[in-house]
Amino acid sequence: MLLKDAKIGDACVVEDIRLPFEMKRRLEALGMTRGTSVSVINRKGKGILIIKLRGTRFALGFHITKNIEVKAGEAHGE
Repeated sequence: MLLKDAKIGDACVVEDIRLPFEMKRRLEALGMTRGTSVSVINRKGKGILIIKLRGTRFALGFHITKNIEVKAGEAHGE
């Protein structure tokens, strides 16, 4: 499943990030790597999400969320 399809309250685990090199490296620097737990806090329109990642909230646009593959999982450290 893609991150853009996650619903509010869903806990997911990042499986793959299919973005341009610079954007992928930026997300990795912020802590979004394979196997990382992500919780969806809110949705703002089509594919725009507010997520909790390693204790920090981030807003991600549709262009980003449509390129992050996740699987259902448990949120850790909340």
